[in-house]
Amino acid sequence: MMYYRKAIMLQSYLERISPGDTEATLSAKEAFDTQGFELSPEARAQADLKFTYVVTCQIYGKQKEQQKPEAADIAMLMQRHEALRVAFIDVVETLKEGRVHTEYYSKLVKADDNGKDKEIYSVKLPGDPKLGEGKPENQNHAIIFTRGSAVQTIDMNQDNYFEEALKMRNLLEEFYHDHGIRPPTILGVREHVFTGSVSSLASFMSNQETSFVTLGQRVLANPLKVRMHYGHPDVFDRVFHITRGGISKASRVINISEDIYAGFNSTLRQGNITHHEYIQVGKGRDVGLNQIAVFEGKVASGNGEQVLSRDIYRLGQLFDFFRMLSFYFTTVGFYFCTMLTVLTVYIFLYGKIYLALSGAGESIMEKANVLQNTALTAALNTQFLFQIGVFTAIPMILGFILEQGFLRVHRL
Repeated sequence: MMYYRKAIMLQSYLERISPGDTEATLSAKEAFDTQGFELSPEARAQADLKFTYVVTCQIYGKQKEQQKPEAADIAMLMQRHEALRVAFIDVVETLKEGRVHTEYYSKLVKADDNGKDKEIYSVKLPGDPKLGEGKPENQNHAIIFTRGSAVQTIDMNQDNYFEEALKMRNLLEEFYHDHGIRPPTILGVREHVFTGSVSSLASFMSNQETSFVTLGQRVLANPLKVRMHYGHPDVFDRVFHITRGGISKASRVINISEDIYAGFNSTLRQGNITHHEYIQVGKGRDVGLNQIAVFEGKVASGNGEQVLSRDIYRLGQLFDFFRMLSFYFTTVGFYFCTMLTVLTVYIFLYGKIYLALSGAGESIMEKANVLQNTALTAALNTQFLFQIGVFTAIPMILGFILEQGFLRVHRL
């Protein structure tokens, strides 16, 4: 993610002089010379003003105290990247009147010139902050240390590309463009799953993910207006969200899928969520069969817990009829329809087995041929089983046609 800082420095260095400036002390050739831009004091100062990377690692203090290699790795990263900050929970135990008193501090540190941790902020907490789910607690703990008007959420398994980082300021301008009645509060960003080449199973999962983050979310954002936040590298209006409950909800069990509640929260408070596909962030997934099943199970169970939340209830009360139906299918409705599809396949297969073993299928088929009952003949065809599977893959196929062209998809 440090490509953002590098991109800002390069853009600042190139724009330090206008090519048409007649009073410029640099020639046009020198103005476009990018050699040594990372050493420019002006470019570095501009990058420091525009960008800070906050990594939230609640157990960094404990790891450092125990001299674990993970703490040494984090310290090395802070030394290499001067814009990197680490937020963690510091647990301090003191002995008062014969009793051990435990105090909790939320701290933000960076590396100083000597490579040591330099404390920037220290906030005393009323108690142990780890009350709910781990990831949202981590996010809520660190968001107070962010600065600026926009925050992009990045997971540990996400990566970036320099050419994509150059587009970030174009994306931030979307906050000031017209996207409907209300200004955007979450700018949706697509993901590129770069682990799709590991195996055929990984490739299929990557393709399904690609269809969701492109064609699927494009339609959810406009015209359906029911796109939420799905753990992708979306950019949040920081002032809007930090004054309205943050970007995550961390209650145990019910907030298993914590990311989507940021979208619920934004929509309930008259926010506007958009989707933009000219910029993307890489993502790596564990694409083993077991891990895919575990991930799908987590998403499905989290979706079931969402139905019990008051956020869903309030959205259902406030949405109009058509938007409510769209929202239903993007949450629990999708899994309900999938369940019906799976049950239908089971019933169809057991019915075919019964007809085959009992001999009733052959007699019914002969009767249908004699009476020329084409409807009954079509109903007995097994091809319906395969048509159901192909039907679920239609969004992926259409997405590939739009992204890569019909001829390349035909070769695949």
